[in-house]
Amino acid sequence: MEVQNHKTQSRTSKWLVIFSLVFAGEMIFSLPFHVARFFRPTLLSAFNLTNSNFGDILSVYGIMAMLAYFPGGIIADRFSARKLMSASLFATALGGVYMTFMPHHLGLGILYGYWGITTIFLFWAAMIKATREWGGKLNQGKAFGILDGGRGLAAATIATIAVFILSRVFPDDINSLSDHDRIAALKSVIWLYVFMTSVAGLFVWFIIPENTQNNKTKYANPLNGMREVIHNRNVWLQAIIVVSAYCGYKGLDYYSLYAVDVLGMNELEAARFMSITAYLRPVSAVTAGFIVDRLSAKKVIIVSFILLIISYTILSILNPESNIANIIFTNIIITFMGVYALRGVYFALIQETKIPARITGTAVGLISLIGYTPDVFFNSIAGRILDGNPGFTGYQNYFIMLAGISILGLLATFALATSKKVIDK
Repeated sequence: MEVQNHKTQSRTSKWLVIFSLVFAGEMIFSLPFHVARFFRPTLLSAFNLTNSNFGDILSVYGIMAMLAYFPGGIIADRFSARKLMSASLFATALGGVYMTFMPHHLGLGILYGYWGITTIFLFWAAMIKATREWGGKLNQGKAFGILDGGRGLAAATIATIAVFILSRVFPDDINSLSDHDRIAALKSVIWLYVFMTSVAGLFVWFIIPENTQNNKTKYANPLNGMREVIHNRNVWLQAIIVVSAYCGYKGLDYYSLYAVDVLGMNELEAARFMSITAYLRPVSAVTAGFIVDRLSAKKVIIVSFILLIISYTILSILNPESNIANIIFTNIIITFMGVYALRGVYFALIQETKIPARITGTAVGLISLIGYTPDVFFNSIAGRILDGNPGFTGYQNYFIMLAGISILGLLATFALATSKKVIDK
């Protein structure tokens, strides 16, 4: 009986750990990105920003994050995930408090630069390494699928609450919406995310065990691990795949604007639309993860990129004025599902390409350094594409760009699939 109780407690503890990783993994990015993703029209108006202005501010985040990925990976191979992740969450929440003071453009840029450090340096590689260890050798697809799918469910749930708060603060007649109403509503949303990020920090501190990461087999000299990672061809191919997939993910941030500018929704309708589509993430990521454990990550990634290329091409052609809204919405849904499937499984390639466990953090650092560079350039480019050709023409060019990037990801995946170091299931 005692043995059975111990096994039950062990299983419960294991699921509490992944729950904490999931919740923390989404809340860490909620302040920098959720507010902009789900409430972009309101945010731009409240801070008096153009797409180009905000794109440049987000680039500051990307530059600081890019500088933090690689050293953060080295640190993750040497220190406890519990301490690294909880410190990051509390520091990020503190930045949200500053955001409620509605800083001007310079202050907002400094804030996003600060978030580039707090969300990445001590957090990102530690979370990925802890998730790889949780999944073991046979359940990498399941582990990363649950991680990203669970993160998607957390994002959708909190966004639904945030949309409800927004609707309560907005006037009943949306046409009478004033700047004061927008600012008050946005502040309420920001405070919600500050609170939830702090709660995630507490979960990590009390639930993630001190020995989640096994640091017994570490290099005396971190340069040895760096050399091994840098000379691994598959690491670079994975980085290209992540770049392409992450551009698709960043691309979703503009769908609320697309809903307002092209589909004719108002700000509240667009926010609701985005919060509803967020529920596709857990379904897509978890499903993709379980398929990976039965087939392979590379096969799922190839299919996802092909679907994205087709859907982006269709969206670049179809004009909503031609009474084919159902086809447009179908392809919008496909792009969400394709992107979320990619996000859910691309780090499962780390196990599939036989990267040694002892340098997981360092490998994640390099893959992320390259893979998340869209944080630097994507928003500035997308903002200028949309501002340069307002309306449907701008979004045509935008979707063509996304299709081209997906083709790059597809080619990199084909190249990875031919590598002799990839496990073929």
